[in-house]
Amino acid sequence: MLKSVFNLFFSKKESSDNEMKYLITGLGNIGAEYAHTRHNIGFDIVDAMAKEKDIEFEDKRYGAIANYRFKGRTFILLKPNTYVNLSGRAVNYWLQKEKIPVSNLLVVVDDLALPFGTLRLKPKGGDAGHNGLKSIQSTLGTTNYARLRFGIGNNFNRGQQVDYVLGKWNSEEEKLLPQKIEQAIQMIKSFGTIGVAQTMNRFNNK
Repeated sequence: MLKSVFNLFFSKKESSDNEMKYLITGLGNIGAEYAHTRHNIGFDIVDAMAKEKDIEFEDKRYGAIANYRFKGRTFILLKPNTYVNLSGRAVNYWLQKEKIPVSNLLVVVDDLALPFGTLRLKPKGGDAGHNGLKSIQSTLGTTNYARLRFGIGNNFNRGQQVDYVLGKWNSEEEKLLPQKIEQAIQMIKSFGTIGVAQTMNRFNNK
């Protein structure tokens, strides 16, 4: 009887602890040639978040990991090393390893359909042609995970989409980028503390 109560207590505690853990995955490609490109805005946002508290990323299986603590929550920041097209492998591995429910997953991703700097949080949705989201959806077998979409605009001529997405920010964008990245960080913290619905109401119309 005592043993069963003991096991029940610790299983409940573990479940509660897991509910306070979040996997924040910034999408991007590894390699110097991709650094600070539009497609790597997910990497840049989680990098900036870690820098706030002087936290270093550690190279681990399927990606670089940093633990960021805020208001009793643990945000596990992940930069997959699988390249964008295979991001699902890293996301699935770390969800399972850390016993994090899919409801506590947030993917930070670039979005061509939104004007530069526009931030939109969604609780679920399709891949919108993004190969990283496509991989995550395929691996997890669901579209019911939150994503924070960072608008990169679509100011390119026909046939130049790849060069644009993998290109560097222009000078005007560079000036505004720190402010937009800070807003994204505030949305991530809000997601983990007050939830996706309230965060959407608070930030999505800004």
